[in-house]
Amino acid sequence: MATTTVEEFYQQTSMLIPDGINKEIGHFNVFKINDMIHRGANKKATMPYNRRTYYKISMISGKNKAEYADKVIDIEKNALLFATPKIPYNYVPQDDDQYGYFCIFTADFLIKNKSGVILDDLPIFQPGGYPIFQLTDEATEEITAIFTKMYKELSSDYAYKYDLIRNYVLELIHYGQKLQPASSLYPSHNASARVSSLFIELLERQFPIESPHQKLDLRTAKDYADRLSVHVNHLNKVLKENTGKTTTEIISSRIIQEAKILLKQTDWNISEIAYCLGFEQLAHFSNFFRKQTSIAPNLFRV
Repeated sequence: MATTTVEEFYQQTSMLIPDGINKEIGHFNVFKINDMIHRGANKKATMPYNRRTYYKISMISGKNKAEYADKVIDIEKNALLFATPKIPYNYVPQDDDQYGYFCIFTADFLIKNKSGVILDDLPIFQPGGYPIFQLTDEATEEITAIFTKMYKELSSDYAYKYDLIRNYVLELIHYGQKLQPASSLYPSHNASARVSSLFIELLERQFPIESPHQKLDLRTAKDYADRLSVHVNHLNKVLKENTGKTTTEIISSRIIQEAKILLKQTDWNISEIAYCLGFEQLAHFSNFFRKQTSIAPNLFRV
Protein backbone atom coordinates (compact mmCIF):
# COMPACT_ATOMS: atom_id res chain seq x y z
CA MET A 1 0.00 0.00 0.00
CA ALA A 2 1.28 3.47 -0.90
CA THR A 3 2.16 5.95 1.86
CA THR A 4 1.59 9.70 1.50
CA THR A 5 4.29 11.99 2.90
CA VAL A 6 3.82 15.54 4.13
CA GLU A 7 5.38 16.85 0.92
CA GLU A 8 3.02 14.73 -1.21
CA PHE A 9 0.05 16.01 0.79
CA TYR A 10 0.87 19.56 -0.31
CA GLN A 11 1.36 18.44 -3.91
CA GLN A 12 -1.94 16.54 -4.00
CA THR A 13 -3.89 19.44 -2.51
CA SER A 14 -2.22 22.11 -4.67
CA MET A 15 -1.07 23.90 -1.53
CA LEU A 16 2.26 25.65 -1.28
CA ILE A 17 4.87 23.65 0.61
CA PRO A 18 6.04 25.77 3.57
CA ASP A 19 9.61 27.01 3.37
CA GLY A 20 12.17 24.99 5.30
CA ILE A 21 9.91 21.98 5.80
CA ASN A 22 12.97 19.74 6.22
CA LYS A 23 14.56 22.08 8.75
CA GLU A 24 11.76 22.00 11.29
CA ILE A 25 11.59 19.94 14.46
CA GLY A 26 8.34 18.42 13.39
CA HIS A 27 5.67 19.91 11.16
CA PHE A 28 2.22 21.37 11.83
CA ASN A 29 -0.46 23.05 9.75
CA VAL A 30 -4.18 23.64 10.06
CA PHE A 31 -6.77 24.15 7.30
CA LYS A 32 -10.38 25.13 6.79
CA ILE A 33 -12.15 22.42 4.77
CA ASN A 34 -14.26 25.03 3.01
CA ASP A 35 -11.13 26.86 1.82
CA MET A 36 -9.71 23.62 0.45
CA ILE A 37 -12.90 22.94 -1.51
CA HIS A 38 -12.88 26.42 -3.07
CA ARG A 39 -9.25 25.86 -4.11
CA GLY A 40 -10.26 22.59 -5.75
CA ALA A 41 -7.95 20.84 -3.30
CA ASN A 42 -10.43 18.50 -1.62
CA LYS A 43 -11.70 16.38 -4.49
CA LYS A 44 -12.18 12.67 -3.99
CA ALA A 45 -9.19 11.88 -6.22
CA THR A 46 -6.84 13.74 -3.89
CA MET A 47 -7.62 11.48 -0.91
CA PRO A 48 -6.71 7.89 -1.80
CA TYR A 49 -7.27 5.12 0.71
CA ASN A 50 -3.74 4.71 2.07
CA ARG A 51 -1.42 5.50 4.96
CA ARG A 52 0.13 8.89 5.68
CA THR A 53 3.46 9.58 7.38
CA TYR A 54 1.78 12.24 9.53
CA TYR A 55 -1.04 12.41 12.06
CA LYS A 56 -4.31 14.14 11.24
CA ILE A 57 -7.24 15.37 13.33
CA SER A 58 -10.37 16.45 11.48
CA MET A 59 -13.63 18.06 12.57
CA ILE A 60 -15.98 17.52 9.65
CA SER A 61 -19.51 18.81 9.22
CA GLY A 62 -21.49 17.31 6.37
CA LYS A 63 -22.60 13.90 5.19
CA ASN A 64 -19.62 11.59 4.67
CA LYS A 65 -18.52 8.00 4.48
CA ALA A 66 -15.33 7.33 6.47
CA GLU A 67 -13.17 4.31 5.62
CA TYR A 68 -10.68 3.52 8.40
CA ALA A 69 -8.78 0.21 8.46
CA ASP A 70 -11.53 -2.42 8.12
CA LYS A 71 -14.32 -0.07 9.25
CA VAL A 72 -16.78 1.84 7.09
CA ILE A 73 -18.72 4.48 9.03
CA ASP A 74 -21.53 6.68 7.75
CA ILE A 75 -21.36 10.22 9.14
CA GLU A 76 -24.69 12.02 9.02
CA LYS A 77 -23.74 15.44 10.39
CA ASN A 78 -20.68 16.24 12.57
CA ALA A 79 -17.71 14.03 13.37
CA LEU A 80 -14.24 14.12 14.91
CA LEU A 81 -11.66 11.89 13.19
CA PHE A 82 -8.19 10.86 14.36
CA ALA A 83 -5.75 9.37 11.85
CA THR A 84 -2.38 7.74 12.53
CA PRO A 85 0.45 6.73 10.18
CA LYS A 86 -0.15 3.11 11.22
CA ILE A 87 -3.58 2.74 9.64
CA PRO A 88 -4.89 3.51 6.13
CA TYR A 89 -7.96 5.72 5.86
CA ASN A 90 -9.95 8.21 3.84
CA TYR A 91 -13.31 9.87 3.92
CA VAL A 92 -15.64 10.36 0.96
CA PRO A 93 -18.05 13.35 0.94
CA GLN A 94 -21.66 12.33 0.31
CA ASP A 95 -22.99 15.85 -0.26
CA ASP A 96 -21.74 19.30 -1.30
CA ASP A 97 -22.29 20.95 2.10
CA GLN A 98 -18.85 20.27 3.63
CA TYR A 99 -17.09 22.46 6.18
CA GLY A 100 -14.98 22.27 9.31
CA TYR A 101 -11.25 22.07 10.02
CA PHE A 102 -8.38 19.63 10.01
CA CYS A 103 -4.78 19.77 11.16
CA ILE A 104 -1.79 17.65 10.22
CA PHE A 105 1.33 17.17 12.32
CA THR A 106 4.28 14.83 12.77
CA ALA A 107 5.24 13.08 16.01
CA ASP A 108 8.28 15.36 16.31
CA PHE A 109 6.02 18.41 16.52
CA LEU A 110 4.99 17.53 20.07
CA ILE A 111 8.62 17.28 21.22
CA LYS A 112 9.52 20.40 23.20
CA ASN A 113 12.14 21.21 25.82
CA LYS A 114 13.64 17.75 25.29
CA SER A 115 10.53 15.96 26.46
CA GLY A 116 7.37 15.05 24.67
CA VAL A 117 4.43 12.80 24.03
CA ILE A 118 4.76 9.34 22.50
CA LEU A 119 1.70 9.51 20.28
CA ASP A 120 1.54 5.82 19.47
CA ASP A 121 1.20 5.03 23.19
CA LEU A 122 -2.04 7.01 23.41
CA PRO A 123 -5.28 4.97 23.21
CA ILE A 124 -6.73 7.23 20.52
CA PHE A 125 -4.00 6.16 18.08
CA GLN A 126 -3.97 2.43 18.94
CA PRO A 127 -4.94 -0.13 16.26
CA GLY A 128 -8.42 -1.45 16.93
CA GLY A 129 -9.39 1.70 18.79
CA TYR A 130 -12.24 4.15 18.28
CA PRO A 131 -10.89 6.89 15.97
CA ILE A 132 -14.16 8.35 14.65
CA PHE A 133 -16.78 10.05 16.82
CA GLN A 134 -20.20 11.39 15.87
CA LEU A 135 -20.61 14.74 17.65
CA THR A 136 -23.47 16.57 19.29
CA ASP A 137 -24.01 20.22 18.39
CA GLU A 138 -22.52 21.24 21.75
CA ALA A 139 -19.37 19.13 21.22
CA THR A 140 -19.07 20.50 17.68
CA GLU A 141 -19.03 24.07 19.03
CA GLU A 142 -16.38 23.23 21.62
CA ILE A 143 -14.09 21.51 19.12
CA THR A 144 -14.62 24.22 16.51
CA ALA A 145 -13.47 26.76 19.11
CA ILE A 146 -10.19 24.85 19.59
CA PHE A 147 -9.55 24.66 15.86
CA THR A 148 -10.41 28.35 15.46
CA LYS A 149 -7.79 29.27 18.06
CA MET A 150 -5.17 27.11 16.31
CA TYR A 151 -5.99 28.63 12.93
CA LYS A 152 -5.77 32.18 14.29
CA GLU A 153 -2.60 31.52 16.29
CA LEU A 154 -0.75 30.02 13.33
CA SER A 155 -0.81 33.36 11.48
CA SER A 156 0.15 35.41 14.55
CA ASP A 157 3.61 36.82 15.26
CA TYR A 158 3.62 35.59 18.86
CA ALA A 159 7.10 34.19 19.59
CA TYR A 160 5.74 31.18 21.48
CA LYS A 161 2.78 30.40 19.24
CA TYR A 162 3.87 26.82 18.55
CA ASP A 163 3.98 26.09 22.29
CA LEU A 164 0.39 27.29 22.46
CA ILE A 165 -0.62 25.28 19.39
CA ARG A 166 0.90 22.12 20.90
CA ASN A 167 -1.41 22.57 23.86
CA TYR A 168 -4.40 22.91 21.53
CA VAL A 169 -3.43 19.69 19.71
CA LEU A 170 -3.16 17.84 23.02
CA GLU A 171 -6.52 19.28 24.06
CA LEU A 172 -8.09 17.78 20.93
CA ILE A 173 -6.43 14.42 21.60
CA HIS A 174 -7.67 14.30 25.18
CA TYR A 175 -11.14 15.45 24.09
CA GLY A 176 -11.27 12.45 21.75
CA GLN A 177 -9.98 10.04 24.38
CA LYS A 178 -12.68 11.17 26.81
CA LEU A 179 -15.24 10.21 24.15
CA GLN A 180 -13.86 6.65 24.00
CA PRO A 181 -15.35 3.74 25.94
CA ALA A 182 -13.49 3.29 29.22
CA SER A 183 -12.46 -0.25 28.23
CA SER A 184 -10.35 1.09 25.37
CA LEU A 185 -8.44 3.42 27.69
CA TYR A 186 -7.27 0.59 29.94
CA PRO A 187 -6.46 -2.35 27.65
CA SER A 188 -5.16 -5.62 29.03
CA HIS A 189 -1.48 -6.26 28.26
CA ASN A 190 -0.42 -9.55 26.71
CA ALA A 191 3.19 -10.74 26.63
CA SER A 192 3.82 -9.15 23.22
CA ALA A 193 2.50 -5.76 24.32
CA ARG A 194 4.55 -5.96 27.51
CA VAL A 195 7.82 -6.53 25.61
CA SER A 196 6.94 -3.63 23.30
CA SER A 197 6.17 -1.39 26.29
CA LEU A 198 9.42 -2.31 28.06
CA PHE A 199 11.39 -1.57 24.90
CA ILE A 200 9.86 1.90 24.59
CA GLU A 201 10.55 2.53 28.27
CA LEU A 202 14.22 1.52 27.84
CA LEU A 203 14.52 3.71 24.76
CA GLU A 204 12.98 6.80 26.34
CA ARG A 205 14.96 6.37 29.56
CA GLN A 206 18.10 7.33 27.63
CA PHE A 207 16.70 10.74 26.77
CA PRO A 208 16.96 13.68 26.95
CA ILE A 209 20.68 14.14 26.33
CA GLU A 210 21.60 16.93 28.74
CA SER A 211 25.42 17.05 28.59
CA PRO A 212 28.09 16.67 25.88
CA HIS A 213 29.59 14.00 28.13
CA GLN A 214 26.42 11.88 28.18
CA LYS A 215 26.38 8.98 25.73
CA LEU A 216 23.72 6.47 24.69
CA ASP A 217 24.26 3.10 26.36
CA LEU A 218 21.89 1.21 24.08
CA ARG A 219 22.41 1.87 20.41
CA THR A 220 21.43 -1.20 18.38
CA ALA A 221 18.53 -3.64 18.19
CA LYS A 222 20.77 -6.32 19.74
CA ASP A 223 21.62 -4.01 22.66
CA TYR A 224 17.94 -3.72 23.51
CA ALA A 225 17.20 -7.41 22.92
CA ASP A 226 20.03 -8.40 25.27
CA ARG A 227 18.82 -6.03 27.97
CA LEU A 228 15.28 -7.42 27.65
CA SER A 229 16.56 -11.03 27.58
CA VAL A 230 14.84 -11.84 24.28
CA HIS A 231 16.18 -12.81 20.87
CA VAL A 232 16.59 -9.86 18.51
CA ASN A 233 14.32 -11.56 15.94
CA HIS A 234 11.57 -11.89 18.54
CA LEU A 235 11.93 -8.22 19.50
CA ASN A 236 11.66 -7.23 15.83
CA LYS A 237 8.55 -9.38 15.37
CA VAL A 238 6.85 -7.97 18.48
CA LEU A 239 7.56 -4.34 17.57
CA LYS A 240 6.50 -4.86 13.96
CA GLU A 241 3.18 -6.30 15.15
CA ASN A 242 2.57 -3.55 17.71
CA THR A 243 3.97 -0.49 15.95
CA GLY A 244 4.36 -1.38 12.28
CA LYS A 245 8.08 -0.56 12.51
CA THR A 246 11.26 -2.55 13.08
CA THR A 247 13.46 -2.11 16.14
CA THR A 248 16.09 -0.29 14.09
CA GLU A 249 13.51 2.05 12.55
CA ILE A 250 12.17 3.04 15.97
CA ILE A 251 15.67 3.56 17.42
CA SER A 252 16.75 5.60 14.38
CA SER A 253 13.62 7.74 14.55
CA ARG A 254 14.19 8.57 18.22
CA ILE A 255 17.87 9.35 17.66
CA ILE A 256 17.00 11.69 14.79
CA GLN A 257 14.39 13.34 17.01
CA GLU A 258 17.02 14.02 19.66
CA ALA A 259 19.61 15.09 17.08
CA LYS A 260 17.24 17.75 15.73
CA ILE A 261 16.61 19.07 19.24
CA LEU A 262 20.33 19.22 20.08
CA LEU A 263 21.17 20.91 16.78
CA LYS A 264 18.48 23.58 17.28
CA GLN A 265 18.55 24.08 21.04
CA THR A 266 22.23 23.76 22.04
CA ASP A 267 25.50 25.35 20.95
CA TRP A 268 27.39 22.04 21.09
CA ASN A 269 29.50 21.36 18.04
CA ILE A 270 28.28 18.63 15.71
CA SER A 271 31.07 16.26 16.72
CA GLU A 272 29.91 16.44 20.35
CA ILE A 273 26.33 15.75 19.30
CA ALA A 274 27.46 12.80 17.18
CA TYR A 275 29.41 11.35 20.13
CA CYS A 276 26.45 11.70 22.51
CA LEU A 277 24.22 9.83 20.09
CA GLY A 278 26.60 6.90 19.77
CA PHE A 279 28.52 7.77 16.60
CA GLU A 280 32.29 7.37 16.93
CA GLN A 281 32.93 9.29 13.72
CA LEU A 282 31.34 12.54 12.57
CA ALA A 283 31.06 11.24 9.00
CA HIS A 284 28.89 8.32 10.17
CA PHE A 285 26.54 10.70 11.98
CA SER A 286 26.37 13.08 9.00
CA ASN A 287 25.53 10.21 6.63
CA PHE A 288 22.90 8.87 9.03
CA PHE A 289 21.29 12.29 9.50
CA ARG A 290 21.27 13.02 5.77
CA LYS A 291 19.74 9.60 5.00
CA GLN A 292 16.94 10.14 7.53
CA THR A 293 16.15 13.80 6.76
CA SER A 294 17.56 14.53 3.28
CA ILE A 295 19.58 17.42 4.73
CA ALA A 296 23.03 17.72 6.28
CA PRO A 297 23.26 18.43 10.05
CA ASN A 298 25.03 21.76 9.56
CA LEU A 299 22.34 22.95 7.12
CA PHE A 300 19.54 21.83 9.44
CA ARG A 301 21.11 23.90 12.23
CA VAL A 302 21.05 27.12 10.18
